[in-house]
Amino acid sequence: MRWSAISAAGNVRVALDAQLTVGTATGIGEYVRGLAAALRAQGIEAIELCEPRLDPWRFDRRILWDQFLLPRRARASSASLLHCASGTMPRPAGIPTVVTVHDLAWLDVQSHAPAYARYYFGAFSLRRYRGAGAIVADSQFSRARLLERLPGYPSAQIHVVYPGVAAEFARVQRLPDRRTILAVGTIEPRKNLQTLVRALAYLPEARLVAAGPHTPYARECADLARALGVLDRLAMPGYVTRERLFALYASAAVAAVPSRYEGFGYAAAQALCAGVPCVVADRSSLPEVAGADAAIVGADDVEAWAGALRERLGGAYDAPAESARAAAIARFAWETSARQMGAIYRALVDR
Repeated sequence: MRWSAISAAGNVRVALDAQLTVGTATGIGEYVRGLAAALRAQGIEAIELCEPRLDPWRFDRRILWDQFLLPRRARASSASLLHCASGTMPRPAGIPTVVTVHDLAWLDVQSHAPAYARYYFGAFSLRRYRGAGAIVADSQFSRARLLERLPGYPSAQIHVVYPGVAAEFARVQRLPDRRTILAVGTIEPRKNLQTLVRALAYLPEARLVAAGPHTPYARECADLARALGVLDRLAMPGYVTRERLFALYASAAVAAVPSRYEGFGYAAAQALCAGVPCVVADRSSLPEVAGADAAIVGADDVEAWAGALRERLGGAYDAPAESARAAAIARFAWETSARQMGAIYRALVDR
């Protein structure tokens, strides 16, 4: 009765897990910030819950937050529901819960990661999802993987809501450097940066900028580049500021997303919204996100990557990318995401 009254008044109060916005926010942190602002613009009160004293990238601190502090603070917030927006959720929180599952990479492709992390972010989290009142997937691809992994969970309660792309990407003014290939994202095995390093050997005038946090895989990419004689044309600056990221999209002749696994593919969506010609791999969610507005090539077909990149470095695809930009901006607008999320919230509190 209480939840129905709140819904009827249109006054949904959402407790939003914002712990991954603490410190250096990567993809999920940016997702939470964008969603919170867009929800407020839709008239939904978003209460961002976080603890700045806890490092979200320390595993023990993450457990403390997810399983103990988050549900306690959500209950104390007088919110209508809890939205676990970072892909993990607590045991029963005592409050209706929505969880966003960005991908199932910990179950599907992260075999190189420590066993305790694979268990917590993989099998343990999957069991928790069964207690969610609704699940939000970032793509049809991720929804299909969830349906496979959660037999018996009501399929109508697994929704697809594309994450929004920050409006700043729509305002990027293009001044392309005809030599620059841009790859954005954490440098880890599933991102498949080595395919681009190999393609660089076929593109003697090009340089590759891979912007994103490093893992040990970055060293493997550097070693390969050294062996191929292209190390001087490979830049891996690590995590970059938002301002620097916008500048990189402005100057790139082409954006490349060679990942073998993406729950959504933020780098592709950002490139499309910035009007940058784009080449993506034929795996997971990338063809869905890119649609007809990017070249789609085999993830490990080095010669095909070299050919597609060469064409875009030359400028032949600048005009089509600019023409497709407005549609991408509309498709990945935070306003659209927040409106769809609001409908999910209201359906849950009305249930």
